[in-house]
Order: sequence, then structure tokens, then C-alpha cells
Amino acid sequence: MRKSTCALCRGATIALACCLLPQGAQATDVFNLEGYGATARAMGGAAVAQDTGPAGMLVNPAALSLGAQGQQAMIGIDLITTDITVTNTASGATASSSTHGTNRGPYYAPQVAYTLRKGKLAFGIGAFAQGGLGTEYGSSSFLSSATGNLATGLSNSSRLLELAVPLAVSYDVTDKLSIGASIEGRWQALNLDLLLGADQVGSLIGAGRVNGTLLPVLGGLPDLRGAHFSLTRNQIVGGGVRSLGVGERIGLIYRPMKGTVVGLSWAPKTQMADMKGSATLTAVDGIAGKIPLTGTIRIRNFQLPQQINLGISQQVTPKLSLALDVSEVFWKDVMANIDVGFVADSGATLNILLPQGYKNQTIVALGGAYKLDDKWTLRAGARIANQALPNATLFAVIPATPSKHLTFGFARKIGRSGEINFAYSHGFAPTMGNTSLPNTSAPIAVAHAQNNFVLDFRYGF
Repeated sequence: MRKSTCALCRGATIALACCLLPQGAQATDVFNLEGYGATARAMGGAAVAQDTGPAGMLVNPAALSLGAQGQQAMIGIDLITTDITVTNTASGATASSSTHGTNRGPYYAPQVAYTLRKGKLAFGIGAFAQGGLGTEYGSSSFLSSATGNLATGLSNSSRLLELAVPLAVSYDVTDKLSIGASIEGRWQALNLDLLLGADQVGSLIGAGRVNGTLLPVLGGLPDLRGAHFSLTRNQIVGGGVRSLGVGERIGLIYRPMKGTVVGLSWAPKTQMADMKGSATLTAVDGIAGKIPLTGTIRIRNFQLPQQINLGISQQVTPKLSLALDVSEVFWKDVMANIDVGFVADSGATLNILLPQGYKNQTIVALGGAYKLDDKWTLRAGARIANQALPNATLFAVIPATPSKHLTFGFARKIGRSGEINFAYSHGFAPTMGNTSLPNTSAPIAVAHAQNNFVLDFRYGF
């Protein structure tokens, strides 16, 4: 990695750590939030071909050329509340994700940005929580029972943070065409507590998904019931494993006629280093009890995928505007497996490939805005996507399943240069089930709903 890129990554980490409020973000388009900034979120996330404020650079950097001349600063916050319940369909037992730990939901995510448009050139920089996920099932539910219904008292939880600091520029090539590009310093961190029953471990071994010098050690235990990975740091910012990297984005805006805007943007998959940190692997044995092994762990090649976005917006009347985005997200290329490598302090190793098999996702976002008067604007929208996660690879601790949202919000002008924007998004609760080894031992059904709120303040000068 080039020195300049490394410096950008370090700067991204410092900036995000400074602006991040307690807790993490729960994403809804798999690991991505369903829109950035209150304007886009209120309109179903549509942001490719309209001015959604400084947050728009995280979707289409060329959209900076749609803003007003001059400078604009924005500060905002997402509040994300989740309702996740896992049911053992064989026994009827349930596990609900709630605040069992010090770094769990509700989840807060920051938005800070600055833009400048002068003549044909526009520039923007920001710090955003782009997404993640979070669950906390505690240590006493059926998810904490090893094979043979052996209570372990071990936690099952997760928290993934995906944070970005984009530096974007846009240029008006002609009165109709603008082009833009951005580079993003990125930081990601993962907390994970995961119990695998002996039958799950056996299934992984049988499929050739486990190797390493620790494998015969586990196989030599008198009554192996399961294995538990813990890579969690109970801190406001951070995770048990972390990494730095970069992302890129290019885009264009085309204005074929007055009142019509067409937008296109493309982001390749991110270039993140492996996430690594300290961890504990605990073997659970029916005779010997719990046998913890400390060491280091690495989550290899965990990337966000390539994404292509196409959008169109139309000023239907002086008061009414509509926007439509269609996005293709190539999850299949980056989420075939979760690749885990553990090295005990003794030097013994264990490598596991946890199957995921995500499918590519097509997302349609539709939104509208209606200007009531010089001060008030109302917005509403909807967002629909196909389910990227197959039932057969569903993990209770990674339930990134909502794919249908309804949204609404408003804008209120404050004085000559200020504006408050608010958005509410409801993610409807699909119920997905998994009866298949190796990702679950008991047959499970997971219901996951969300209510997300965004508030931001913008000031032009």
C-alpha cells in the first residue's frame, strides 16, 4: 500500500474515532445503510441523480455539482433500533437481541461533512458510518447451549462497524455533463462471540472447511460438545479485530433537459487489509469442561462489494420532484465464505471457512419531495431489494435480512442559510429459517425488523 494511502487510512481512523458517538450501526442493505443523510433516507435512499446534500458524495461524487454555489457544512446522526428474535422451531425456545453488553444497541452513527462549490468545480470531505450490524443474545439462551443441550454460559453476539471518510471532487465538463470521483479512507472493526456445536464443527470438518494443527487436539478430547470463538472488546469504538483500507468511487451527472437529471456511479470492491486482533478459542467438553486457548485471530479478505447505481430525477412541477434509483450490488464476489484463521499462543493453528454464499442484490429506491412553502418540504419513499442471504447459511448472529423499507421525512429552513432535515425509515421484518448444518445446530427462524431515524443540520455560507 502506498505511503499516501496509508496516511489517508490513518487520518480516516482518527477522524472517525473523534466523531463516532456511542454504539455502532445496524445496516439494512445487508451491511450497508439504506441511504446516507436525511434527504436521501426520507426518499427511500435515492441519491444518484439528485442533490441530497453533502452526504450524497457517498453514493455519487458527481452529485456535488448539483448543489448551490458556495460552502455548506453538515452534522447529523442516525439512531437505529432493532427488533431481532431467534426461535428454535423444534423446542419453541427464543432468544432476543437486546442490551446485554456495554456496547450494544440502540445504535448511533455519525455524519459530518463539508462541501465547497465554486464555478465549475465542487469539492467535498466527510466522515460517515456506512453500515455494519449488531446483535446481543446474552449467555443464557438456547444459542449458548452446546451439543446435548449442555449450558455453557458463553455469549453469542456481534458488532460490525464500517466507517468511511470520502474525499470527493466534481467538475462541470459542460452545462449538461458533470463528472466526479472520490477516494475513501476506510476503517472496519468486528466484535464476535460465536458458539459452534460439535455437530456444526463435525459438518465443517466433513466438508473440508477446517484444517490446522489444533484439529487433532480438539478431536482427541474425550467428549467434545462445541467450540466458542470470542473476539470482542467492550469499548465504545473499536472491535476485537480491526483493519484499515481504501475505497474508490466515480460518477457522472447528465442533464438532458430542464428539470431532468440522470446519474450513474460505480464503486469497485473495497481494498481492506485483513482484520486481526486477540481472541479466545474455548473448547467445550462434557467431561473436561471448558478449555480456553488464547491467541490471535485473523478475518481474511473481508470486503464490501462492487456496486453500480443508476438514477433519474424529475422536477414534475415547481413543488413536486420524483427520484428513482436502481442499484446492483455484487455480494456474491465477496461473501462466499467468512475466512477465519486462529493462532494459539503455543503456535498451534486452526483455519475455518464459514459458508455464506450470498447472492447479488438488486435494489430499487423510489422517492418524492413536495415543497409546501418557502420553509417546509415533505418527503417520502420506498426501498425494495431481493434477499442476498440464503436460508441455508443464515447465522443467528449475522441476521442482515431486512430488504423492504418505507420512509418519510421533512426539511425545515432556518433563517437564510440553515436547514434541519429529518427522516424515518421502517424496515419490515422478514422471517428467515435455517435447518441446515453447519451454520446452525438447532432449526431456527429469525425475525428482524428495524426503525431508523436520521436528523441532520446544514448551514450554507
